[in-house]
Amino acid sequence: MPDSRDAAATGGSPDAPRVVTADLLRSWPLPEPVGTKYARGQVLVVGGSCTTPGAAILAGTAALRMGAGRLTVATAEGVAAQLAVALPVCGTLPLPQDERGSVTGERVAALLEDEIGRADAVLVGPGLLGGGGTVRLLAEVARVLPDDVPVVLDAAAATALPDLDRASAEAFGGRLVLAPNTHELARLLDVDEVDDEDVAGATVRAARELDAVVTCGSWVAADGGLWHVSTGDSGLGTSGSGDVLSGALVGLVGRGATPVQATVWATHVHAAAGDVLAARWGRIGYLADEITAELPHVLRSLGGD
Repeated sequence: MPDSRDAAATGGSPDAPRVVTADLLRSWPLPEPVGTKYARGQVLVVGGSCTTPGAAILAGTAALRMGAGRLTVATAEGVAAQLAVALPVCGTLPLPQDERGSVTGERVAALLEDEIGRADAVLVGPGLLGGGGTVRLLAEVARVLPDDVPVVLDAAAATALPDLDRASAEAFGGRLVLAPNTHELARLLDVDEVDDEDVAGATVRAARELDAVVTCGSWVAADGGLWHVSTGDSGLGTSGSGDVLSGALVGLVGRGATPVQATVWATHVHAAAGDVLAARWGRIGYLADEITAELPHVLRSLGGD
């Protein structure tokens, strides 16, 4: 008889996507979170700016809520101390910034090499302001990234991929998880926009062309397979919600889940947390940090704690 975990890990086709249900996730159990904080997964989040530090806070908190044991946040030097006070459960690393308070990417390889060497998973993107500094930041990260460390790219970091030099892009090959919204997905595919009816197909194309696991909206694509998350509603379209998703995702990867498993689980748990909040507050009006607080409850209901 086929192992149910193997079946769950096999995505459907664009014509017949595999629907993600609670039963499917229970048949595809996450790694048991045992041991010290180091054994449970060390996560590095690189993001934030002087105007958007909250994105890195949301992502880092979500990673811990999903079971990662140790968190470090590397962010613009102008807000690193304040971020450490706002999120006392993390370590912080200050990064050079420009006059806008945006991370420049300068000396990042040297500044992050030790922390990246310790990390079980790295997230780059939440709260970065984009532009040349983000491209340089990614290139610097690529220089010191160990071969076995998965990388999650979100927001400005995901859309910077097409601007990377060949060597840097190849360094990320085969280990990427991307969490774009539809506007960012269009940028990755070099099209003007992605129609609502084509999000599934566009997600599959991005996964194939970029050799990555991709989650966008209610769709997850990897290795030609496609999963559909049927939970969630419009209330998830709130400021910071995407940062929570990318943080939840990197937290599960840090725990030892495969990138595909972590992405399917995180996309479902994030959406299901929104459903819980919608039942409590209404379909709209709940906040991203409230989604974060709900993550471990949903995770527990699925046997993922």
